[in-house]
Formats: sequence, C-alpha cells, structure tokens
Amino acid sequence: MVAAIGQYEPHLPIPSYHDIKVPLLKKEVEYTENLIKGHREQWVKYGCTIMSDAWTDRKQKYNINFFINSQVGTMFLKSVDGSDFVKTGENIFELLDATVEEVGEENVVQVVTDNGSNYVLAGKLLEEKRKHIYWTPCAAHCIDLMLEDIGKLPLIRKTIRRAINLVGFIYAYSSTLSLLRNFTNKKELVRHAITRFATSYLTLERLHKEKANIRKMFTSDEWTLNKLSKELKGKEAAKVVLMPFFWNSVVYTLKVMAPLVKVLHLVDGERKLAMGYIYAAMDKAKETIIKSFNNNESKYKDVFAIIDKRWNCQLHRPLHAAAHFLNLEFFYDNTDLEFDFEVTNGLFECIKKFDLEITNLGQTRMLT
Repeated sequence: MVAAIGQYEPHLPIPSYHDIKVPLLKKEVEYTENLIKGHREQWVKYGCTIMSDAWTDRKQKYNINFFINSQVGTMFLKSVDGSDFVKTGENIFELLDATVEEVGEENVVQVVTDNGSNYVLAGKLLEEKRKHIYWTPCAAHCIDLMLEDIGKLPLIRKTIRRAINLVGFIYAYSSTLSLLRNFTNKKELVRHAITRFATSYLTLERLHKEKANIRKMFTSDEWTLNKLSKELKGKEAAKVVLMPFFWNSVVYTLKVMAPLVKVLHLVDGERKLAMGYIYAAMDKAKETIIKSFNNNESKYKDVFAIIDKRWNCQLHRPLHAAAHFLNLEFFYDNTDLEFDFEVTNGLFECIKKFDLEITNLGQTRMLT
C-alpha cells in the first residue's frame, strides 16, 4: 500500500469514510464475486471438495472454517462460530449437510474433515444421505496421529522427552544459549511445539546434525567453569549429551519417523495435488523403513502395527486407490497395477458410487 501511494506521487486524494463504506466496498464485493464465479464454473464442470478446519482461538472461541478445493485452487467459503455449538456427530453432520446443499450436491465429490470420533460419525451420516459423496479424513491429520502414536512407544517416548528437556535446558539460560551459538556457529535448535507432533522429529533431526558441536560444548572448559555444570539440571543435560544410548535412540527414531514426515510434507503442502500420490507415498515410506533396518522386522514391527491400523481404518480410501490407478506416473511404471485387486476394487467402487454409465465398459476394459 505504501509503495502504491509513493507511485501516485503527492496530492493523492484520500477516500472518505463514505467512499470506503459504500462505493469502494461494493466494488471490492463485485471483484470477489467475479473471482468466485470462475471457481463455481469449475465446480459444475469437474466437481469439488469441501474441506472443514476447526480450531479454538486464545479466547476459547470455537471456529469452523469451510473451504472449497477444485482444479482452479482453494477458495474460502465461510466461517461458522461454534462456541455455543454442541460438537456431537449429529450436529456436525447437519452443518456439513447444509454446506453440501449450499455448494450443490451434484458438484461435490468428497467432504474432508479431521478424524475425531464425532467427525467420523458425521461422515458416515453424510454418506448415508448423500449416496455419491465420499467423506474422507484429513490425510495430514492422519499422518500426524501416526507420528503421535509412534511417539508413545517406550523407547521413542523416552528419547523425545530427553531431547525436549535438553533443548529446554539450553534455551532456559542465557549462558548456555550463548555457548550453544558459539559452538554451532549461531545455528539454532528446534524447540518443541505442543500443537504439532512432527516438531519432535525436527528437534531430533537438528540435535543429530549438531551432535558433535553439542558434545564439544558440554566437554569444553567454558561449560566446566559455568556454575550450571555443578547443578542437578546441568549434570543431567551433560549426562544425556555424553550418553551413546541416547544418540543411538535418536538415530533409530529418525529412521522410523523420517519417511512419514516426508509423506506429511506431501499431503500438507500445496505444490501438487496429493490425492493421486498418497497410496504410493505410504508404500514407499514403509519400504524405506524396512531398508533402513536391513529387513530386521523386530526393529519396526510395532511401528508397522501403528501405521497399518491408521492406514486401514482411516486413511486408505477408495478415492485414494482410484487416484493412484489413474495417475499415469504410476500406471505405466507398474505393468501389474491392473491386477492389484486392492487398487482396482477401489476404482470400481468409485465408479459405482458416482453412478457413471460406463461402469460395465470400464470393468470390461480393465479385465481385458
């Protein structure tokens, strides 16, 4: 805005209160409606996805934002104040159903929400009423929950807790923070955040990268002369840093979590449409974990049990299978894809659900 004012040069006429409130506001509304018009045309032609994002602000106000995603991008639709809203599955269903009605049932392919139990129930009720619409849990939320469940495994939980305490100790005192920046050439550590479990991975990753510098820091003369080195917290921090078992556990945890964090980046980003890549990304993540432990199943058995539970119950959807099959990047690389019944069954289910006239033709072509 300041740059635009400068380009106008002196004597820029300042809009009045009336101008801002009436004609300029109307002009902006018309501009926004024209933008929406282009989106709505794409919804009718290609279909769209309704996405809901619920969050609570600092004043404990519960907001539910609705967005529409289509080939032309994502558009904000509306925000609902749910502070006085009893968040039962039935009530959420009514809210989702009304939004589908607003957008037009014939235009909606799927509705995406998080996968809390109330949203799961709302999704089932929506699918029962709207027969050709899919309810899909948010892929990013599912992956985040996988990471959270993995983080509850005893070894990994203990490793993450030690890492969080170590970083917290270093950042709690100006003297230790100054030492850290001196030994790491001013590179910072990632401080753990409560809202995103993936930050645990980032914390461990940065600690591992700076392992040598952190060990030098806690064996240096500067640390020995620091009064904190004589206190209990300082001794505990130094003990962890010089403990080989801790660093081995960090490496183990990174091997387990890194492939899943990579999938999380895929589904949580906007660089490309993720639907057609989730299926392959999850398979590749598991293969990477297997290779990192040289096929030693005892190292990853518990982790795979967690991944499979979330994948089979929540994340594996017919739409994911259909999108994987129809993704030419995978179709021509895998000559046996048409014989993968898990994938083709998902494709056929989508065709039937959307009630296309080409069902029989499509099945005949697939079988031949």
